[in-house]
Amino acid sequence: MNRSRLSLLTACALLAPLALGVPAASAAPAQGGDPRAAAAAPAPLTIVNPGFEQGAAGWQFTAGTGVATNYPHGGGKLVYLDDGAGKKISQTVTATGRGTYDITAWIATGGTGGRYVARVNGVVAASQALPDAANYRRYTLSRIALTRGDKLEIAFESGDAWINADDLMVSPSSPADPRISSSDPRIVEMFDWSKRKANSWVQLPGVQGPLNVDERNTGGTGTGTYGASYWAGYANRSGYYSRDFAHQLSGAGVLGLSAANKSMLRSYAASATPEHKYYPVWAMNFDTTTYLSIDYGSPASFVREVPATFELVQKAAEAYRWSGDRSYVDDPALWNFYRHATDEFVALHDGLKDNGAVKVAEGTGKGIFQGTASYNEQSGEPLAEAGDAIGSQYQAYLAMASLARAKGDCTLADTYDRKARDLKAYFNSTWSGTGSGADMVRGYTTDGRALTGWGMENSWFMPLKQIIDPGARLDAYLDYIDQQASGDGQPSNIEALTYLPDTFFRNNRNDTAWKWMQHVYDQKDVQHVNAAQGTNGDYPEVSFTLLGQTVEGLMGVAPNAPERTLTTQSRLPSGMDWLKIDDLRIGGETFSLRHDGATRSTLTNVSGGSAYTWEARFPGVHATVTVDGVPRKARTKVVDGVTYTYVTQTVAPGRTVTAQVG
Repeated sequence: MNRSRLSLLTACALLAPLALGVPAASAAPAQGGDPRAAAAAPAPLTIVNPGFEQGAAGWQFTAGTGVATNYPHGGGKLVYLDDGAGKKISQTVTATGRGTYDITAWIATGGTGGRYVARVNGVVAASQALPDAANYRRYTLSRIALTRGDKLEIAFESGDAWINADDLMVSPSSPADPRISSSDPRIVEMFDWSKRKANSWVQLPGVQGPLNVDERNTGGTGTGTYGASYWAGYANRSGYYSRDFAHQLSGAGVLGLSAANKSMLRSYAASATPEHKYYPVWAMNFDTTTYLSIDYGSPASFVREVPATFELVQKAAEAYRWSGDRSYVDDPALWNFYRHATDEFVALHDGLKDNGAVKVAEGTGKGIFQGTASYNEQSGEPLAEAGDAIGSQYQAYLAMASLARAKGDCTLADTYDRKARDLKAYFNSTWSGTGSGADMVRGYTTDGRALTGWGMENSWFMPLKQIIDPGARLDAYLDYIDQQASGDGQPSNIEALTYLPDTFFRNNRNDTAWKWMQHVYDQKDVQHVNAAQGTNGDYPEVSFTLLGQTVEGLMGVAPNAPERTLTTQSRLPSGMDWLKIDDLRIGGETFSLRHDGATRSTLTNVSGGSAYTWEARFPGVHATVTVDGVPRKARTKVVDGVTYTYVTQTVAPGRTVTAQVG
């Protein structure tokens, strides 16, 4: 092993135990179940010594391989294979139950020709050819199905140069296995990569793992029992972050990770206490109970950013629509969080700027441990109010109205609809000034100064949250965002750029949104600006958001599982003739959806026991809509300033319906 030690990654020490004692996928708790039940289930798959901290224990080594200490990914040890054919490090385990798993390892290589492979009963079940990549990257062998008695071999096999490997992890394969096909092979490649990568970050309830691991505390502070969750934030920290989680939730919904979404939302809801002035904490350990210590010192000193409080309310409503799980409106802990976040939280954090009859939640202007108004942590501006916070507050009001209506409280729903209208009207008439582009107001300092120009998050979140009225002013501001993000104003961290496709899809700038999706994907093998993170592609937000942007963005899927309705709208960009998704899970149903351009959509209700009402939307005004070859008189509606022709049709289980205009 001729590899000099590189200081590219700070250790993600002791994360290796995540692979130990993994319960069977079939034993995982049902949606809304108690994760302790999974912890008590027998473990059908156990990888011995997955981080190599016990040296060679559990593994078999050929000549030219071994355990070393010169370049670990996490902890103090790794394994290596010297260059040349025929070298191998492997472990064989016997499955004691049925399950489907993804198995991930961090691997660095000095050249090509090596392989990371899994065999079941001697037959290759999954393998990855290893590229020339000297920095550690995360490689996943996906959807390995096992039954009782199966022999699973996990192996690293040599190639033309040295190979280092470390920190294996076992994840339960996602409940859904969505598949994309298209006239454009680029989106197929992107989606397949994103699906594998996103699932590799999923934890399984009941696993014992370290707590409070970070770059300054690589050993953590003991262990805990992990809950249903997934990584959302830096890969060298043992937890998930509210901002990242909120942005990853829709991608997790595409994979059917409803239990994890609810578990993580509920952990934040429980943390938003009166002692915290109804702020949720910024980061949670994977046990879904313990606050991540690097971001939490005390009730008076913890990282908190105003937009996150509101985004969690919005995302709870979205998770409800994806899953149909009634606990989103019936669980007192969740319900109390929504109410406090959209009422007491606003009142407690509104006092620096006079907004008349409208209340606007504010930050302190004193930094992240005292409460900031914006997600933009790099500006140094002493912000009291920010565009991303007020936009997120607007969406939280809309979400609260929809959740109240689902709960049957129409009076409360009307109250929050009115709050949303008043806040949006105030934003457009007063708060944001009269200009657009570089002249639109995107924040106010603690001494009352209006800020214009480029503010990154506090710029693009305003159209992302659709608080800007449709029209020429919005169009000019979208042009300004694209111009700034494409030039000197481009953020250096990839996770910031992941918001741009959402921003442009929400405003029907399909070609621009697709351009930014491709840009983010093209940067996946580039080193992240935080060297401890690894590559951009190993920042979890990248893969999760590309999944959500494919389904909610390009395919325009808007699910409403509680009401058994589904709205679709093709947002295919120029040059993409058709796009199809199979195994699209919404509530308890599975669908197939295909768009041909912007004029033809086909929906199949593949499985499940319920008929769905499908609203197929098409941009523009058309005289008729043809449904399964039969012309029907068209109806139109205006949504966010855009006129659509639409048709509604009941799609029973097993039925396929095609709607077409033009």
